Amino acid sequence: MKNYYLLFLVLWPMLGGLISYAAGRFSRKIRDYLADAVCLIELAVTCSCYRLIGAELSIPGVCGLGVNFTLDGFRFIYAVIIAFMWAATTIFSREYLTHHRNRNRYYLYVLMTLGSIMGVFLSGDLYTTFIFFEMMSLFSYVMVVQDETPEAQRAAQTYLAIAIIGGLATLTGLIMLYAKAGTLDIAKLSHLEPADRSSLYVSGILIFTGFAAKAAIFPSHIWLPTAHTAAPAPSSALLSGLLTKSGLFGILVLSSGVFMHDALWGFMLLILAVITMVLGAVLAVFSVNIKRTLACSSMSQLGFILTGIAMQCFLGKDNDLAVRGTILYMVGHSLIKLVLFLCAGVVHMNTHQLNLNDIKGFGRGKKCLMFAFVMGGLGLMGAPFWNGYLGKTLVHDAIVEHINELGHIARGSAGTLAFMSAGTEAAMFGVCEWLFLISGGLTTAYVIKLFVALFVAEPSPHLHQKEKYISRTNAFILTLSALLLPAIGMMPYKLGDAISILGSSFMNGPEHHHIIRYFSSECLEGAIISIGIGIAVYFLLIQNFMLSRNGNDITYYDLWPEKLNIENALFRPVIGVIMPFAGALFARVIDLLTAGPVALLLSHASRVKFVRPPEDTDFGYYQEDAKQETVGMLLPSSLAYGLMTFAVGLLFVIAFMML
Repeated sequence: MKNYYLLFLVLWPMLGGLISYAAGRFSRKIRDYLADAVCLIELAVTCSCYRLIGAELSIPGVCGLGVNFTLDGFRFIYAVIIAFMWAATTIFSREYLTHHRNRNRYYLYVLMTLGSIMGVFLSGDLYTTFIFFEMMSLFSYVMVVQDETPEAQRAAQTYLAIAIIGGLATLTGLIMLYAKAGTLDIAKLSHLEPADRSSLYVSGILIFTGFAAKAAIFPSHIWLPTAHTAAPAPSSALLSGLLTKSGLFGILVLSSGVFMHDALWGFMLLILAVITMVLGAVLAVFSVNIKRTLACSSMSQLGFILTGIAMQCFLGKDNDLAVRGTILYMVGHSLIKLVLFLCAGVVHMNTHQLNLNDIKGFGRGKKCLMFAFVMGGLGLMGAPFWNGYLGKTLVHDAIVEHINELGHIARGSAGTLAFMSAGTEAAMFGVCEWLFLISGGLTTAYVIKLFVALFVAEPSPHLHQKEKYISRTNAFILTLSALLLPAIGMMPYKLGDAISILGSSFMNGPEHHHIIRYFSSECLEGAIISIGIGIAVYFLLIQNFMLSRNGNDITYYDLWPEKLNIENALFRPVIGVIMPFAGALFARVIDLLTAGPVALLLSHASRVKFVRPPEDTDFGYYQEDAKQETVGMLLPSSLAYGLMTFAVGLLFVIAFMML
């Protein structure tokens, strides 16, 4: 009976969303407090599920194959983080959305999304993962389009298009995987024989495509900067901190299970990770919009995490550093983006602006906001004694460990070819390590840029300062969330190790764990180099070329070329022009093969002429009168008729073959 707690975690928020929506029809205040209560109950029940680690629940018959839930250490960790972040952002939304429209709809779909993402992280098989993953994508669409501005609608279109295309790719891959492996059970997939895995690359890449789209991995990252900028700040915190992690969950299932210790798969991940990591950091440096900067930062940080996942494949059974680094980086990034997006929310709900030139100087004299931003910024930079340092250090050490292994292989190899192969691979990973450190440096640079804009620059003349800029409740939420970051970072052996070791079994990490000296000179070296690079980039590049300064009066310039916008240059033409053309061409061909013969026969039998006007969008045949004017369509909804007759013909063929 206790196992039904897992089902409660999924269904309770959905039921709570419906209850709060109904209450909102009569009282906005009751609705707001009901939504808060739903999230707080979810958090309390989730925390109590620690004693249920190892529990499983199967519900046969649902959606045909049934749904399966399970709870292990990693799933428990993320369930707690999900519940905590949802409670924090829901309470924060009460003040943030005071003057917004459609709040009743917002709370309904936010709580529906909470139940869906819980279903993703508690899923025991990829079929269950897919069901809740698609539900989450559709429900979260409303979180992006909430304000219904042209920018929000455009961003939501991109978000939904990427989600649907990715979902179709994933579904195709799951069908192929089930046909070849005979199961979608996550635990069983990790026990496939290496010989069996070599035939799963196509299905694996298709499944990866859908999950990578949600995780904003290049080149499907395009939805993230626009969606985060357009969505309300509490939604942005959830999109960045949690919904992207649902994509990483699927990637982890593939990489730590289906393709466990597969170097070829790891090589694909590493290439995408490095591009995502560097490109996101560069975009964040150039951005002059606070939420867009944080969104591009999320893209970059997801590249860092994907690097950790890739290193698990390369290090084989000795992948403890990569596994624990991945877990700590995921957890750290979620909590950091909660803090930073809530800080951006405080700025926006007071100024209604996001451009750095419009919000500059807003944070001067605001101690609570400054404290929270500094905690989040130091965590994001990977500064020692903050939580971001732990994950970033372990992933970096995993890269260094692999480079050292390759060095030993090269020195111990007898043949020239083996020596050259190991040496070339070591050089490649050396480049990867420096790109890792440089991307970390760019992170420091844009954090400094945001800090200077908010807390050092002279306030904009158009900036209207309010004496009370945040409620006591939201100040408490912001401060509590910010305090978690140094708390984890300053207690790496009690909290960091506990979190990473508890979650390592999900990624098939080794049973025996390294004793990590987090503050040794070797570990500190990477952080110091990255921070040093970041300080140099800010003072040498950003301050000299991306802004003009007159004392503390600063003006920021957006220097990123519009031509390099991959969404406008590639994705929108493909999705908006090429794909509709291909669909129309397919429809015309089908209609020609079905309605065409009917029109030809009727023309001969009744001497009535049928034509097909080029401007017609229904792809139909029309009867033409003596004046050569179209007077009526031969068959209503001709495409549907064509597909129907095609299906009927196919049934006759199958029946004939069976006789």
